[in-house]
Amino acid sequence: MMGSLSRSPPFDVERFQSLQAARHVVLGEPLHFFLETTSTNDVALEAADAGAPHGSTFVAEVQTKGRGRHGHTWTSPAGENLTFSVLLRPRLEVERAGGIALVVGLAVREAVARRVLAARVGIKWPNDVVVGSQKLAGVLVESRLRGSRLDALVVGVGINVHMRDMPEEIRPIATSLALLSDPSPCREELLIDVLSELEPRFDVFSAEGLVRALPELRMHDALFGTRVTAGEVRGTADGIDVDGALLVRDESGATTRVTAGSVEREPADSL
Repeated sequence: MMGSLSRSPPFDVERFQSLQAARHVVLGEPLHFFLETTSTNDVALEAADAGAPHGSTFVAEVQTKGRGRHGHTWTSPAGENLTFSVLLRPRLEVERAGGIALVVGLAVREAVARRVLAARVGIKWPNDVVVGSQKLAGVLVESRLRGSRLDALVVGVGINVHMRDMPEEIRPIATSLALLSDPSPCREELLIDVLSELEPRFDVFSAEGLVRALPELRMHDALFGTRVTAGEVRGTADGIDVDGALLVRDESGATTRVTAGSVEREPADSL
C-alpha cells in the first residue's frame, strides 16, 4: 500500500533487541534488517533453503517487489509501515499447515487492537486484519517442502502504521494505526508485540491444529453473518471450521466449505 513520504525514524534494531530480551521472546532471533530489498518473503525463503533457524525474522523499510496473495503487489513508502517475514520450522504434516495464516492473523489482531481500543479489529478470512471494511494488515504464508515433508513456513506480514494520506484509490478500503488514533505508533514495540502473541499460538497450532483457536476466531470473525461471494459460492458466512475453511450457507441451508481464493462482502442492498 502507498501513502505520503514518511517523516518517521528508521526501524531501530537495537531498541527491538532490547525489548525482545526484556520480554524473553524467542521469535525475532536472529533479526535481519534491510533498508531496501525485493521482498522480505523472498529473502526469508532463500534463508530457509540455506538452513536459517526457526524464528529468523526479516524486516525491510522498503520492498521493491512486495506482494500479497494471488500475486498482488504490496508497496509501502519508507518508514511508513511495518513489513516483515518470520521463518518458522514447524513439526507438522503439510495438510495441517493451512490454518497458519489465521493464527498469524489473530496474533496481529491482538497486537494492533490494544493500540486502538475504540475500534473493532477483526479477522477477514483468509488473511486480512480489518477495521470494519478497511484493511489494516495482511498476511502471506509461503512454504518450503523437502520431499513430502514440510521443511519451513515463511510468514510475511504488512501492517499499515504511520500512513495518514492514503491514495484516493485505496482510501475507502484501507486504514492505519495513525488514522485509528494511535498518536505515535512505534514499529519496534509493534513487532515485538506481534511476535510475543504469535509464539504461544504457533506452539499450540503445531501441536493441535486450529481447534483451540476456534473460539477466538469466532469472536473476531469479521465476515460472520454477512452476505459474501467466494468465486461461484454465494451465501451467508457461517464461521471457520477446524481445517481453516470458510463456511458459507446458502438460501436452502446447505453449507459449502471454501478452502481457497478470495471472498468479498456483498452490499447490504444486494439481498
